[in-house]
Amino acid sequence: MINTKSFHMRPCALLLLLCFNGVAQAADETPADEGVMTVRATAEEELKQQPGVSIITAEDIEKSPPVNDLSDIIRKMPGVNLTGNTANGSRGNNRQIDIRGMGPENTLILIDGVPTTSRNSVRYSWRGERDTRGDTNWVPPEMVERIEVLRGPAAARYGSGAAGGVINITTKRPTTDWHGSMSLFTNQPEDDKEGATKRANFSLSGPLAGDALTMRLYGNLNKTDADAWDINHAQNGSWAAGREGVRNKDINGLVSWKLSPSQIVDFNYGYSRQGNIYAGDTQYSNSNLSPGNLIQDLYGHETNRMYRQSYGITHNGIWDWGQSRLGFYYEKTNNTRLQEGAGGKVEGMINGTTYKTSRLENYRTTGEINLPLDLLVEQNITLGAEWNREELNDPASNSMLNVGDINIGGVSGDPARRSSKNSADLSAVYFEDNIEPLAGTTLIPGLRLDHHSKFGNNWSPSLNLSQELGDYFKLKAGIARVFKAPNLYQSSEGYLLSTKGNGCPLGIESQCYLMGNDDLSPEVSVNKEIGIDFTNEGFDAGITWFRNDYKNKIVSGTELVGIASNGYHVLRWENGGKAVVEGLEGNVVIPVIKDTLSWRTNVTYMITSEDKETGNPLSIIPKYTINTMLDYQVTDKLSANVNWTMYGRQKPREYAENNNEQKNGMSDKEIGAYSLVGFNVNYDLIKDLRLNAGISNLLDKRVYRENAGASTYNEPGRAYYAGVTLSF
Repeated sequence: MINTKSFHMRPCALLLLLCFNGVAQAADETPADEGVMTVRATAEEELKQQPGVSIITAEDIEKSPPVNDLSDIIRKMPGVNLTGNTANGSRGNNRQIDIRGMGPENTLILIDGVPTTSRNSVRYSWRGERDTRGDTNWVPPEMVERIEVLRGPAAARYGSGAAGGVINITTKRPTTDWHGSMSLFTNQPEDDKEGATKRANFSLSGPLAGDALTMRLYGNLNKTDADAWDINHAQNGSWAAGREGVRNKDINGLVSWKLSPSQIVDFNYGYSRQGNIYAGDTQYSNSNLSPGNLIQDLYGHETNRMYRQSYGITHNGIWDWGQSRLGFYYEKTNNTRLQEGAGGKVEGMINGTTYKTSRLENYRTTGEINLPLDLLVEQNITLGAEWNREELNDPASNSMLNVGDINIGGVSGDPARRSSKNSADLSAVYFEDNIEPLAGTTLIPGLRLDHHSKFGNNWSPSLNLSQELGDYFKLKAGIARVFKAPNLYQSSEGYLLSTKGNGCPLGIESQCYLMGNDDLSPEVSVNKEIGIDFTNEGFDAGITWFRNDYKNKIVSGTELVGIASNGYHVLRWENGGKAVVEGLEGNVVIPVIKDTLSWRTNVTYMITSEDKETGNPLSIIPKYTINTMLDYQVTDKLSANVNWTMYGRQKPREYAENNNEQKNGMSDKEIGAYSLVGFNVNYDLIKDLRLNAGISNLLDKRVYRENAGASTYNEPGRAYYAGVTLSF
């Protein structure tokens, strides 16, 4: 992890670092001399030294087993797992990043510091799930410069949606001389029932007009095949689908214009197309519930596609008084899907051969200044403002439920009379300060005010502390109030779901509708952590305790708000009760042989994850997770590593939440503890040609998806992979 305590650098060097990631991120170790200004790290930089932060570098990615989705690298950080947004496991293999058990909806994904929200174009189910892979597959791993994983209080500065944490994916910057690369990669499972992967990408970077105008361009093509349609049936008799496949096409360009040695403007454009390769329904078993045998007939075809476009202009400046950043961004996502059911046991199941498209647009403006001051004590003040408008037009979800002239709580059952559109504005101002009141003591107070056009104001105070304890130990702690605004589906009257009774909450046994609610309160979590770090001559170790007290979680309603004209009960989305998430994170780095052999390990242990009303966990995650890697630099050209991950048992929900579960009972199946072992080799054949190969899941441990209990996903078996990268 980079040390940004305080640093000295010339303005030109500071500018280059500023443009690398929006603000300066590294220290210049040269002694102070004439013409050198002293700048204390910003609060944002200092927060990245807190215990709930992990940094994944490009070098780390090169040494890791290759993946087709960055989530498979990020999941090996402390506190991170892959899961669904609830503990019912209904979406099976479509798992996303879950930080500290708060669920994917509370994980904010950034690309180059800008939120990416394409998954919000996917409709929100009765139980709070989305049929999506998330937003971590828009950037190929080879194009990543670094990934910052911010957990707990350090993520509070980013506003709505960061209650669990933040993933910031930073892409590689343009260079001042010409460079390029071409990478090829394949992953071949030993079992031909599992989908294979092929990927190719390129990058080109260099000057367009001297050092004043530079560019970077990358493109990516990849395909992962779907698992066999009967992979789970063949192993355990379950007709649940295996892992669906995916096709990606990405192109991304960045032009950087140095107006002067202290002013740079970046222009960015990206386009991606992501389509699934159907392996069977993601929520239900392959059965005759879908009309016309659609589930079986669609195997191997695309049933949904995402088209994502992003535009951005960012100005970074160095002034006599400090630093500034100003950005304007636009993101558009078209989510095209086959028709899906809206009622009860077929909710989300494909029931037609007509494609419909939902459109999500995001407009963002951000501005920030950093003011180094020596006012009583050395400090660096940050003042910022943001504005975001989100617009959703989803006629597909709006038309799923058609019951004609029925009046549902004042909303028509006729889709033609219900609006398919919804929008919201979210504005914010924030203040942070990086203060050193005493030598070895750092305080980072922060205060953020967000205003939602429908749900009012939300204050988010935070305080982080770092205290040196001698030469080797450092105590770090933080507390912050974070929030998540209701999403556009939860607040949209036009979006309706229904069930004939079994899916209704306990106590309402007759048919019911679920409708949007524009009178919700934001979800709120008070996040706390305290940890201690040890560092000495390459040895690093630390342990952190965290606790999130969660309230106002938005859930499908349990309170009757009316009776529809056909006699159905009417429910709305509402703020539920309280929950608590608590656990421990630890890490250790041991330089077994200096510069040759190192051993890295991190551990996450969940003390509790519990909804205080039902006792159910917020999401299905292991009781503990251990990630360890032995990294051996054999020669200057050859390196190898052995990686091992152990997941503790994963328990299913124990308490019924609807009538069907109460009547028929709940599964008591759980996933027992299991381990995955891999081996990876990297070899520089010649100066500009790098080869890598290895084996994943060496011991061939597999998990097969079922329709009950916690066993709701597939863990693929042994696979062999190889890659080659040519660069110049």
